Amino acid sequence: METNERQEQLIADTLWVEQALQFQLKRHEESLTNLADDFVDNKLNKQTVAERLRLLSGNNHEIQDIILWDAQNLLVASNFDSHYRNSEEDIFPFQQALKASESFTEKLHKPSCSRLLPTKTSNGSDILCRYPIFRNHIYRASIMVSFRLQTLLDEIVPWWFAQENDISLIDNEDKVIARRAAGGRGKNVYTHNRQLDFPQLSLNLHTNSTKAEPKLLSNLLVVSVVLLSLGLVWSLFALWRDIHRRLRAEGALRKEAAFRAAMENSLITGLRARDMQGRLTYVNPSFCKMIGFPEDELIGKLPPMPYWAPEEIAEYENRFAQILTGTVQPEGFETIYQRANGERFPVLIYESPLVDEHGKQTGWMSSILDVSELKRAQELSRQQEEKVHQNARLATMGEMASMLAHELNQPLAAISSYTTGAINLISQNQTDPLLLREAMEKARQQALRAAQVIRSVHEFVRKREASRVNFNVNALLQSVMPLIALQAQSHHVHVHYQIDPDLPEIFADKVLIEQVILNLTRNAIEAMHEIDIQQRQLQIHAHAIPVEDETTRNTNPNTPPGNTHKHLLIQVIDRGHGISAEVGEKLFSPFFSTKASGMGMGLNICRTALEFHGGSLKHRANPTGGTIFEFTIPCATSPN
Repeated sequence: METNERQEQLIADTLWVEQALQFQLKRHEESLTNLADDFVDNKLNKQTVAERLRLLSGNNHEIQDIILWDAQNLLVASNFDSHYRNSEEDIFPFQQALKASESFTEKLHKPSCSRLLPTKTSNGSDILCRYPIFRNHIYRASIMVSFRLQTLLDEIVPWWFAQENDISLIDNEDKVIARRAAGGRGKNVYTHNRQLDFPQLSLNLHTNSTKAEPKLLSNLLVVSVVLLSLGLVWSLFALWRDIHRRLRAEGALRKEAAFRAAMENSLITGLRARDMQGRLTYVNPSFCKMIGFPEDELIGKLPPMPYWAPEEIAEYENRFAQILTGTVQPEGFETIYQRANGERFPVLIYESPLVDEHGKQTGWMSSILDVSELKRAQELSRQQEEKVHQNARLATMGEMASMLAHELNQPLAAISSYTTGAINLISQNQTDPLLLREAMEKARQQALRAAQVIRSVHEFVRKREASRVNFNVNALLQSVMPLIALQAQSHHVHVHYQIDPDLPEIFADKVLIEQVILNLTRNAIEAMHEIDIQQRQLQIHAHAIPVEDETTRNTNPNTPPGNTHKHLLIQVIDRGHGISAEVGEKLFSPFFSTKASGMGMGLNICRTALEFHGGSLKHRANPTGGTIFEFTIPCATSPN
């Protein structure tokens, strides 16, 4: 075990050293390429570049030499001035390396690295890297830097790691080119190799621990005696401590059980527990009070339960089958329960697995909330909001009528005066053509003014400033589902959804589309008010369908068929009394309504809103009874 731990620790430390070396070299590469980029972009002159090169090499001891070449491979700047001149002998190794890497870097646009031969300033343990600079795939400059590998090891490898390990850099010929061994040579017991990849150059990082194999046998007897003695003392202490802890735990458990019982009995939320077969094993007083059945009539009861409403039996059995298979909805669901006196009321149920102390599931736990008051408050709020919107529309129509009467009063009065003057001239036999022409021309101008007023009011009524944005249709439908469910439950209507999971986004006014969906679903729910409860089924479908681009075909008849784009299709299907042919002809007309309290503007506004977005609204008969309202709207096109 100790051997494995030492080997694993050695591997982890070697990986850390490798990452530190790679990070240091990458940091130098970024600094040098940024400096070369500034020179190519004419942000720095040669003197400034040379000063920064000398500063960089002075602050980083592992950097030997740095040279910046231009596009013609001529020397621009270097850090040589800090310690010797730029003689041909000094530059020659760099020129040779530049020529050798020219094809690789300028064709592949990648850096290259190579070993430097021993010189008067290098002992052969240096590497030379070239980083090319391109603009629009055109070679503009390159910067070359030589690194002292021995200095790099001395600077990067921490002292504690070098004290316990012999670290060396080895080339492909297994020749050591740099080594740090502050604690002496390695024992070849714990070793690890990591390959350091450079462009066109490969080096191996070899780590050899100075630790020997653990000597356990010589001390095994002493260690065993000590451990057994300590274990005996500890077991006596642990036994005494366990007895006291057990006594305290039993007392705390009794208090906790009493507290939990009091808390569950005082909850207004109903609680129930069922075993794996669905048998009721626990109910709290709040649940019994909610449904009106005593506890002894519920415990041990198997489905069907006495509080299930008869019209919801199929839904209960389907959901109970899902629970038995383990598919529990953590977000909760709404349904209808029946009290002992036959009264129905809406409830919100949360199901969760019931797990014992060993982690094994023994049943399901449910929390039930009576949401009758909440539903009534929501319905009252919705009715009040509809009244406010209706009054606002009536007020707006009154203001427009008043404005129209005020604006038309003056031009109509002027027309009356000019025509009266013309009649008087004719009656007095003064048929001067100029006077009659002037009077009729002024009357015509006033008539045009009245027409302009009417057009302005029409534009005011027709146009609306819409806020069109790209939004997710699935998110919109999820946001209106609670509102639809609120309307449906008050009329005992079952809502079924068929919605594609990945509907594309649409570019539209989110509020307008939401109003259209709510208007259509409200009409569908109200249309099923007089039919049997079992047949009150509302279906909402949402799909993406391909539609041929007729605009392109109309502008260019030679366009081949098949040029399509996607539209969003939403269908609202009810099983109500349906729409007759006579009513269908006037259905979208303004102020036409089949409701006693309706204004007849809802469907007309819906169709106007959809046409504003390039869509359409239609209706047709449902083959199984009722009506299908469906509308389409273009989906948002992704930018190129």
